[in-house]
Amino acid sequence: MNIHEHQAKEVLKSFGAPVAKGVAITSLDQAKAAIDQLPGPLWVVKSQIHAGGRGKGKFVEKEAGEKGGVRLGFSKEQAYEHVKAMLGHHLVTAQTGAGGKQVNRIYIEDGADIEKELYLSMLVDRGTGHVAFMVSTEGGMDIEQVAHDTPEKIMTLGIDPVKGVTDADSKKIADALKLSGAAAADMLTLAPTLYKAFTQKDMSMLEVNPLIVMKDGHLRVLDAKVSFDDNALAIKGRHDDIIALRDTTEEDEKEIAAKEWDLAYIPLDGTIGCMVN
Repeated sequence: MNIHEHQAKEVLKSFGAPVAKGVAITSLDQAKAAIDQLPGPLWVVKSQIHAGGRGKGKFVEKEAGEKGGVRLGFSKEQAYEHVKAMLGHHLVTAQTGAGGKQVNRIYIEDGADIEKELYLSMLVDRGTGHVAFMVSTEGGMDIEQVAHDTPEKIMTLGIDPVKGVTDADSKKIADALKLSGAAAADMLTLAPTLYKAFTQKDMSMLEVNPLIVMKDGHLRVLDAKVSFDDNALAIKGRHDDIIALRDTTEEDEKEIAAKEWDLAYIPLDGTIGCMVN
């Protein structure tokens, strides 16, 4: 199960991860009050859909403008105009297909002074059965492109499930990301924090792209994408708080029907379906 960026950040924040203050809205009449809650002088207005590449995406409707699904507002008025332009329109990214996905909610976030963008993700290494970190100095880019062009810039680190994330593990991650000073010190707490969130909430994937070093030298989770293990969610009472975050408007009708029967279904282009058990 996937969740929205703002939901993922709330989950990570509950474990102590550093995220910016932000407000999610689902209607235009909520926009001004949400913007007023943030100090400025920069407001980041983000379309919330279950797809990557939002910043580079384009809207189907002309009235939404040429800019992507993530826009900067340098005044309250400009931030409001961005919300007005995006909400209710269809955003097309590399992961949505030609029709795009309708933007039904917007996340307005406090801006950050970015010094450096990094990549960090976590997944289950099927070869070892361990949770692994994947990190790269090439943050903000498609990791598939980095893996294809410069695979040497990606470091993968498996975590011993008995020991958990040790200081030595955190240092390896910091060194791979070329962190120093406050940022390197932050990683000593951030890596075990993310690992704790990943394992306790039964995540199948956690991607922070970008993880940023701010101009004050500290780390911040600037974007977050999280997926959860459906088998763990199926256990009654195990993760009711996570199940409550499900947004069925982001799911294909066939996928919804399949979940009701505990079937794994992935829609593909064309008219041929394949079910394998």
